Amino acid sequence: MSDTALTDPLAEVVGLLRPAARYTKYVQGAGGWRVQRSRPELAFYCAVLEGSCRILRAWPGVGPGDEGIVLHAGDFFLAPAMQGFTLASMAECEDAVLDEDNPPPRLPDGRYHLGTLGLPPEVQLVVGHCVFESPDTPLLLSLLPSLVVARAHARLATLVQLVGDEYRAERPARDVVLARLLEVLLIEALRSSADAGAAASPGLLRGLGDVRLASALRSIHAHPAEDWSVARLARAAALSRSSFFERFRREVGLAPMEYLLAWRMALAKRLLLRDDGSMAEVAQQVGYSSASTFSVAFSRHVGVPPSAFARQGSS
Repeated sequence: MSDTALTDPLAEVVGLLRPAARYTKYVQGAGGWRVQRSRPELAFYCAVLEGSCRILRAWPGVGPGDEGIVLHAGDFFLAPAMQGFTLASMAECEDAVLDEDNPPPRLPDGRYHLGTLGLPPEVQLVVGHCVFESPDTPLLLSLLPSLVVARAHARLATLVQLVGDEYRAERPARDVVLARLLEVLLIEALRSSADAGAAASPGLLRGLGDVRLASALRSIHAHPAEDWSVARLARAAALSRSSFFERFRREVGLAPMEYLLAWRMALAKRLLLRDDGSMAEVAQQVGYSSASTFSVAFSRHVGVPPSAFARQGSS
């Protein structure tokens, strides 16, 4: 089997994002409650263990009576980078909205309680935030859906609970285990979204969902240093040049050569931050014939020369 067939662009993008756990909490709710999520630098995920709740969206065209997204037991919700949404009870609530700076009370057993104290819990959740430590986080997130909803997904609920257990435990190599678990969690959530045909917005998932474009994307990721052109990528996708260009831009959201450049620069940043070889070696690994041509391209794309970027990363 060829290297191209074995390449998994989705796993590579998630790996480059470098997710790290900020926190994972077990939460219960009773009565009416609302929690505002407004920090886009924190990816939010939620698994419903029992009961139901809602995701209310503050998007253009969404009125105050909109029911939003209803989540039931077994459902999983992921927002890699989405602003202005609220996690809410099924019951309407006019009370003050909780947020990251105004958290709910913590119970003696370590759970957090939303809504009226003293009532039996109507919903039980595992919720969490993670941060992305990649210098290319905005670019990489732009290739992923703004939200993912997986219905009755036992594997995701299990993964979220594993993240929570590991987060609370003080075991050796905790951060390494958490990072790997979060990568698996993100990949499983995004894969479930692709399987369900839910990749509504242009991006990597939509591109990979197109058999022809997937061949071109895997070729780029397997051999980023190749002398690619639109015509060569079109041949890999078994399409005419014009059909390939329009289809790629429509499904992925970037023109083919824009995507190639962005991916090469993301790889270059990782190599520079790792101090992985000389400038000429880095240039060669991302498709440039010399350190000088690479430096010009990197400076134009990133805004600083590669040597300065490497120094900033090590300081």
